[in-house]
Amino acid sequence: MKSNPTRRRFLQLSIGGLVGMTLGGKELIKPALAEELPKLAEDDPQAAALKYVHQTPDEAKHCANCALIQGNDGDEWRPCALFPGKVVNANGWCSAYAPKPS
Repeated sequence: MKSNPTRRRFLQLSIGGLVGMTLGGKELIKPALAEELPKLAEDDPQAAALKYVHQTPDEAKHCANCALIQGNDGDEWRPCALFPGKVVNANGWCSAYAPKPS
């Protein structure tokens, strides 16, 4: 049976990457802190498409009580699953708002 060099190379690189991540320490897989991420601008194309605003028009519906928000309760700016690499205002809102389950 003839081996496939592309497949063999893929396996070598995959195993090498896993070993490197394991031996490289936690700094390689350290998550970004919210303070280090840029704030989402209302005129960002993705934000505009979802009608994101920094201040909600409905006080009962805001990012802080949305199921998609991440980070620590009480922080003014927090990561959101919809906007990777950026943080949203906890008082903000977008059309993808989904209330947290009670």
